[in-house]
Amino acid sequence: MSESTAGADGEEAVLESARRARIAAVELALATRGVKDAALLAMAGALVGSTDDVLAANARDVRAAEDAGSPAAIVDRLRLDPSRIAEMADGLRDVAALPDPVGQVLSGSTLANGLELRQIRVPFGVVGIIFEARPNVTADAAGICLKSGNAVLLRGSSSALHSNTAIVSVLRRAIAAAGLPEDVVQLVRGEGHEPAKALMRARGLVDVLIPRGGAGLIRSVVEESTVPVIETGVGNCHVYVDADADLEQALAIVLNAKADRPSVCNAAESLLVHADVAGDFLPMVVPALQHAGVTIHGDEAFQAFNSVAVASEQDYAAEYLSLDIAAAVVPDLDAAIAHIRAYSSGHSEAILTRSQGAARRFTAGVDSATVLVNASTRFTDGGEFGFGAEIGISTQKLHARGPMGLVEMTSTKYVVTGDGHIR
Repeated sequence: MSESTAGADGEEAVLESARRARIAAVELALATRGVKDAALLAMAGALVGSTDDVLAANARDVRAAEDAGSPAAIVDRLRLDPSRIAEMADGLRDVAALPDPVGQVLSGSTLANGLELRQIRVPFGVVGIIFEARPNVTADAAGICLKSGNAVLLRGSSSALHSNTAIVSVLRRAIAAAGLPEDVVQLVRGEGHEPAKALMRARGLVDVLIPRGGAGLIRSVVEESTVPVIETGVGNCHVYVDADADLEQALAIVLNAKADRPSVCNAAESLLVHADVAGDFLPMVVPALQHAGVTIHGDEAFQAFNSVAVASEQDYAAEYLSLDIAAAVVPDLDAAIAHIRAYSSGHSEAILTRSQGAARRFTAGVDSATVLVNASTRFTDGGEFGFGAEIGISTQKLHARGPMGLVEMTSTKYVVTGDGHIR
């Protein structure tokens, strides 16, 4: 078989999956909340019951990643353990407990001519998700799409192939046992980039495409897809320590934001410190970060301390996803806002201050999906916001911005009811 023929066969397989998803989506859109919630609870139970099988599959992926010399951050994102599988199951249960957005009436009125007008929430239909590593995304995306009435086509990275295959197999069996079509959740298979590209070109079969991963993946999907894309963004998140900050509190927040789990998109990648408190705060934060294993890439003020690397323009724009942080001292609040506007990816930024005026100015001046006051950037998360599991963090400004939960996975339509009305 020639390479071109293999590519054509691979594309047709993706399109056939999309066709099956469209058929399944029609049945799912009519399902009651009770049926969907029962399926979600069955999926959660099945995941926990299949922990050993999923871990065995995941171990193959982790071993391959380590043998290939993958960075520690990538291996961490890939690795599952019993607690992470339990968290995946809890995420599904959390989604089951949330209100069903489908059918919610957003607005309603009676027009002057007597027509009754209602705007209601409806599913997108078929959602494609292209993501890297992190097999927990597989369960999160399946659950949130099912509850919001959407069939989902999941294209994970080859590095998580065995993990994703095992997870999707478990979920599909549970969905079928609960009385819904198993094709509401499908794994897009195939080697190389062609299956992902076929998913990007499946306009008319796939309604929305969501990339979740690094900057390269997101850029590729946004630029190459003919299917409408909801862009999830890179997380170059900033923490700014203001002149009026409680420095002990600030130290705890900075350490949590950077070192709690550095491989995730809501981890802090940049630290800004007001010049008025730099003399007191830098001797606190530099050794604390270094003790936590963090490499600091700093300006001249930070370089006065041992083992601080010289920060470049690339450092201030970087999403490290590792135990690295870019750091600088700024003369005032406005300089901090200007720095963030210059380098931020629009994900999450935090100000640490006791000044309400400074907090108001910061939240108004910073243009990101989430702006936090006296709290760690690690709180930018669908679960922490009470949305249940999330699809991703949207950094765009159309349709959805910030953590994407159930509501963000729906569109709307107008239902117009008349009594023989003609125009």
